[in-house]
Amino acid sequence: MVHPVALQARRLDVQDSFEAIQDYCWEQGWTDGMPVAPPTEDAVRRMLSGYGEDPAHSLGVIQPRNAKVTLEKVAINAVMAGCVPEYFPVVVAAVEAVLQEEFNVAGVSATTGGAAPVIIVNGPIAKELNINGDTGCFGPGSRANAVIGRALRLVIRNMGGLTPGEMDKATLSTPGRYSFCFAENEERSPWEPRHIELGYSPTDSILTIIGIRGVYTVMETTVPTGIEVLGTIVATMKAGGISNYYQIGTGAQIALVLCPEHAHDIANSGLSKAEVREFIYQNARMPMHQLKDVAHWGNRNWPDWVDESNPNTMVPIVGSAEDIVVITAGGDGRHSAWLAGWGVTRVVTRPIRLP
Repeated sequence: MVHPVALQARRLDVQDSFEAIQDYCWEQGWTDGMPVAPPTEDAVRRMLSGYGEDPAHSLGVIQPRNAKVTLEKVAINAVMAGCVPEYFPVVVAAVEAVLQEEFNVAGVSATTGGAAPVIIVNGPIAKELNINGDTGCFGPGSRANAVIGRALRLVIRNMGGLTPGEMDKATLSTPGRYSFCFAENEERSPWEPRHIELGYSPTDSILTIIGIRGVYTVMETTVPTGIEVLGTIVATMKAGGISNYYQIGTGAQIALVLCPEHAHDIANSGLSKAEVREFIYQNARMPMHQLKDVAHWGNRNWPDWVDESNPNTMVPIVGSAEDIVVITAGGDGRHSAWLAGWGVTRVVTRPIRLP
């Protein structure tokens, strides 16, 4: 039985046509440029009806606008993004994650670097909702991926006030600011999935939020061993201009997304996820003389153990092996990627609470 939901948001009268609603939402600055689903009272009620919480319940405060984020307001943005009610618990968990202080949502979303939040889903809910972690999982073609990621971005835009040219100061920005959501390909991974790795039960569902500034894709079709695959991936991490090297003191992190074939090659070489993280940490390093006086030098932030005076000091891409998230995702084809984290944010993981 669906129970009536008491709504609190301000009601607006707009001409009853799809075009008029699109124009009105655009004029108010509520859209990302793509059409939105009209957030009618009935649609918002349906979004909230199965969640079992007071619509006025606050998830926290979002910066820089310092606005209270209520379930009802999240539901309005979820409707506009195109979500169905079954997706709403994932959207709520994503919003809860970005509101954690360590994620620093205002910084991630306002930076000239154009960083974007990435949602990675683990557990049974990924299959139940058809959140794609297989072929093409970074791109279009999955309703759940597209609209869950978009709902989070609309919350950040509309409630946080982070609109381009105003509080959002991205020089170029990134397509990830439309939507970026995918699942781990647990069925094709040679290792335990992330939720098991973190101590959750197999029946739990979680999501991980990472603030990233870029996606670096790596093709390796030639080398015979998984260790050599990792060597190719690491080689793409050692280049001038990669900001992570300058920001390990403020907590820069990265995610390594391995396609199933590369993941199995690496596992067959005897490496666990923890050993993959350690390999990246030990080998993705740049000498001080290549970092000095270029790129992010003026904003460098290093812990005390980095000897800035020694030109041969090898600076790692992250502060510790634990600052690397390892995920298996994607379909056939030997293409993997690493996601460069923005410098002043931390990875946040939240359980997805089902009604």
